[in-house]
Amino acid sequence: MMEPLYQDGSGPLHRLPAWLKLGGLAVAGSVLFMVHRLDALAVAFALAALILASTGARPAVVWRHARGMLLILAVLAAFTWYFNGAAAAAEMVLRVAALVALALAVTMSTRTAALVEVCERVLRPLEKLGLVDAGRAALALALALRFVPEIWRNYQEIREAQAARGLGSHPLAVVVPLLVRTLKRADEVADAIDARDG
Repeated sequence: MMEPLYQDGSGPLHRLPAWLKLGGLAVAGSVLFMVHRLDALAVAFALAALILASTGARPAVVWRHARGMLLILAVLAAFTWYFNGAAAAAEMVLRVAALVALALAVTMSTRTAALVEVCERVLRPLEKLGLVDAGRAALALALALRFVPEIWRNYQEIREAQAARGLGSHPLAVVVPLLVRTLKRADEVADAIDARDG
């Protein structure tokens, strides 16, 4: 089963409508990319962390969903540092970390059904133009929100299982079963979308 991102709670963020949270996330993301001062980005990250904490999600749950970003951030920071210097690397890390915290706060305080409804409403004008199936696209987005964290969890489980069997950290011992699991889940997601259309 996929692990839901939504966490039960009664905080202020849980009570806000989904459209307002998604709109606020879009605005915050745009603003963050216009800010280049490190002190301002540090404040933004601190505020984002406080907003995430206000969802009431346990630190262990937040860590489980966010830890996959650490390796990506580390690689990006190293490249940015090498090519553009330490200040640019710090700017990038603070910006992405703030965005991840805000995105987690939204997904942990908003039910998947509410996210689907908002996305479907936003895409409705495009559907009228014949450019996209709003319901199908919204459902795919919602399933992807739950699908991505599961890939990381599967990776951790496979790596631990292979280590217990004495296979060490050989890439093929992890990549092949992870690919099989991912493709199987992708089929299930596709079946879910087709079932909705049926």
